[in-house]
Amino acid sequence: MCSLLWSSIATCVAVLLLQPGTVHPSTSHKTRITRLPGQPLVEFHQFSGYVTVDDKNQRALFFYFAEAQKDAPSKPLVLWLNGGPGCSSLGVGAFSENGPFRPKGEALVRNQFSWNREANMLYLETPIGVGFSYSTDTSSYEGVDDKITGKDNLVFLQNWFIKFPEYRNRSLFIVGESYAGHYVPQLAELMLQFNKKEKLFNLKGIALGNPVLEFATDFNSRAEFFWSHGLISDLTYKMFTSVCNYSRYVREYYNGAVSPICSSVMSRVSTETSRFVDKYDVTLDVCLSSVFSQTKVLNPQQVTETIDVCVEDETVKYLNRKDVRSALHAHLVGVQRWSACSNVLDYELRDLEIPTITIVGKLVKEGIPVLVYSGDQDSVIPLTGSRTLVHKLAKELGLKTTVPYRVWFEKQQVGGWTQVYGDILSFATIRGASHEAPFSQPQRSLVLFKSFLEGRPLPQEF
Repeated sequence: MCSLLWSSIATCVAVLLLQPGTVHPSTSHKTRITRLPGQPLVEFHQFSGYVTVDDKNQRALFFYFAEAQKDAPSKPLVLWLNGGPGCSSLGVGAFSENGPFRPKGEALVRNQFSWNREANMLYLETPIGVGFSYSTDTSSYEGVDDKITGKDNLVFLQNWFIKFPEYRNRSLFIVGESYAGHYVPQLAELMLQFNKKEKLFNLKGIALGNPVLEFATDFNSRAEFFWSHGLISDLTYKMFTSVCNYSRYVREYYNGAVSPICSSVMSRVSTETSRFVDKYDVTLDVCLSSVFSQTKVLNPQQVTETIDVCVEDETVKYLNRKDVRSALHAHLVGVQRWSACSNVLDYELRDLEIPTITIVGKLVKEGIPVLVYSGDQDSVIPLTGSRTLVHKLAKELGLKTTVPYRVWFEKQQVGGWTQVYGDILSFATIRGASHEAPFSQPQRSLVLFKSFLEGRPLPQEF
């Protein structure tokens, strides 16, 4: 029955539609989303809002939570983190990749390959200053680093469980991409340390997509990727690999002392690869501000395997609507507009050079399953670097190959390639996928995600 506290019959009916079966423990939450503007009717619960991580400096992180479409109490909890550092898990992860909806014009369309088909999905805008996450003290945005981010993320989860106690003992997985190759392992390590004092986190595994794990290896694999895909000439490749490399260039760039010869090589690379090629997916068309830009559009009813290359533009427009912010219980504090990547955050980018593959090794030793996966069309963090790092780690840990390098299938097509070490450390590619794999290959990414959660090898046959 609807409470008399509800302001209208229409609202009451909407709530009943969103609450099939028994009453949800968190129905009374101020964070519950009744319905997002333009949203089709769904039978799962959504929540969004703030969790304070620092009362003194009024620092709060924003989250969006989409419970599983069916049988939510039996499904695991998955925390999703995007990278950057400084890019939004709400706008990129939830509304452009693996969330239940994607913006299209004034409305939202269903994503039939949403990851909340298999799990309860929690998206966190982190660090402070990203998206709707804020501090009333703007100095909080200065000098933010991995250590601060990890601590904030840990406090967020502690306090989030207070809001959602029914999830406290639920199986928990952490998944992220790009610079989340730093965020995720660091947070997982802090969880294990915290559990030694108080058992709170039922961590069952982590998955890292096209992740930054070891600076020099990840970045220097770009040259071979560019050359092997025909994006740069033989001469440029030779110069690239003999007199300059990406890790050196980036280090010099952030130190303000790029050598003239290295700068010249990078200029050649930029010219030859072209600004009209998306470096995050070298096969995907770019979004241009002209009527000729979008030859591929979404089906108006749902997300299919057709890719909307301008989905980020649609997301920015949608999340900057006042009615959308109101429905999300979100506020703009210290900024005029929501943006996909932060304009106010001053992150310590030298942290990029600190390897996190060593932390991954510690997690494996602690018995935490780890999956590293790569969209194979990404030139920013190419699969070759990630594969090298995983293989090297397996060798260092003395893990034997339990699943030899082989193809895996999605329906009747090859979904990618995979190799497993010791049944605890896995590497997989997603064929035809970008840096943001669930965006460009949603169906294949969902197959990989489901296998990961279930602890099963990727499908070997169709």
